[in-house]
Amino acid sequence: MPNFAGTWKMKSSENFDELLKALGVNAMLRKLAVTAASKPHVEIQQNGEQFYIRTYTTIRTTEINFHIGEEFNEETVDGRKCKSLATWETENKMYCKQTLLSGNGPKTFWTRELRGDELILTFGADDVVCTRIYMRA
Repeated sequence: MPNFAGTWKMKSSENFDELLKALGVNAMLRKLAVTAASKPHVEIQQNGEQFYIRTYTTIRTTEINFHIGEEFNEETVDGRKCKSLATWETENKMYCKQTLLSGNGPKTFWTRELRGDELILTFGADDVVCTRIYMRA
């Protein structure tokens, strides 16, 4: 089983602004979000298939606690409440489908994959995908 546990610092980010556009976030909030999320700090605790992930930015801290294969409550990148279900896509990659609890919006998901010493995080909204690469701190 892959070991996601540890502290991670972002090395690169692609398409974050485009993702926020696809989610319908206005230009002023996008600019603020892109600046605030330019250097997130991520802590992951893992016990088997149980995960606790805390992400710190200058504006907010988000936390999720979930078990692979069990539904959990979460918020999308733009703050909408959803039900999420994380499953293993490959041996080193989890895929999480998000279903909005109310309202309409694009289909959203995230993945987390270990590749050597890197953690590859993707967020998707319909056909727009943001990729963020993290290194162990």
